[in-house]
Amino acid sequence: QQTTEKIKVIQEKLRTTQSRQKSYADKRRRPLEFQEGDHVFLKVTPIMKSKKLTPRFIGPYQILRKIGSVTYQISLPPFLSNLHNIFHVSQLRKYISDPSHVIMPDTVQLKDNLAFETMPVQIADRRIKQLTGKQISLVKIIWNDVTGDATWELEEKIRENYPYLFLSNKNFEDKIPVSKGEL
Repeated sequence: QQTTEKIKVIQEKLRTTQSRQKSYADKRRRPLEFQEGDHVFLKVTPIMKSKKLTPRFIGPYQILRKIGSVTYQISLPPFLSNLHNIFHVSQLRKYISDPSHVIMPDTVQLKDNLAFETMPVQIADRRIKQLTGKQISLVKIIWNDVTGDATWELEEKIRENYPYLFLSNKNFEDKIPVSKGEL
């Protein structure tokens, strides 16, 4: 009888713990519902060992129809024709359209292999990064893509590949009196 009481106490504590965990999980869970015509990203399961830089989602793909309460049929491109085109809602993420994601074909100059090369437009800023025992000169480059993103690059590499950026960019010389020879 003592054993039976201990089992009942343990079961009650398990139910309490499960209920508590469920309430924590439900606070973070959001119900996902999509409409026909919505665009979604499809979750990718990484196959390779290095998962750090692999994409988590691919797409966007259009939802064709709702199959069940939590399953959707999406239109997949031909290279994914070996996949079944019905997915659980947990494998989908809503795509929120952004005009910067759309690139007009006439604004982009494609090469023969359909590659697009971004070119730097101008230097926006300059800074020196102090490492142990040496300094690295960085420049903030504005690129010619649609989003107008800027990235920090090594000044040495940019000077080597795009010297024309430094000919017309005298305004930063006054701000940082360190020339390339002093590094």
